[in-house]
Amino acid sequence: MTADLAAYFGLFGAAFLAATILPAQSEAVLAMMILAERYPLAILIGIASLGNVLGSIVNWALGRGIERYRDRRWFPVSPKKLESAEGWYRRYGKWSLLASWVPIVGDPLTVVAGILRVPLPTFAAFVTIAKAGRYLVLAWVTLEVA
Repeated sequence: MTADLAAYFGLFGAAFLAATILPAQSEAVLAMMILAERYPLAILIGIASLGNVLGSIVNWALGRGIERYRDRRWFPVSPKKLESAEGWYRRYGKWSLLASWVPIVGDPLTVVAGILRVPLPTFAAFVTIAKAGRYLVLAWVTLEVA
């Protein structure tokens, strides 16, 4: 039981970190846990999705509070990635948040959503669809390949 709880926390942590600007990999953790056939699939997808969405909300909050520091060297998103994400958002609006799962552009996009003051409920709804959808597809592919 304790080992299961630790595994769930590990998945949550990997998913949370993967959604922030920190480099982390949650897909491999989720796939390994699915292949172990020890954990209920719905719980795995739920935990990974929750962690990933909460990590994106951290990015959104950072965007709301630190935009004024965007020209500083320590700013968490490079100017090029930020400009690219702003372009996506200005072109597609809230619908661009459905691409929040995409590597490289997804994390800066969630920061931009904060900078542009996207309301949290709208942000959370679109990001949850994107993140949970990605994990559902990953689970399906993992099970098909196994």
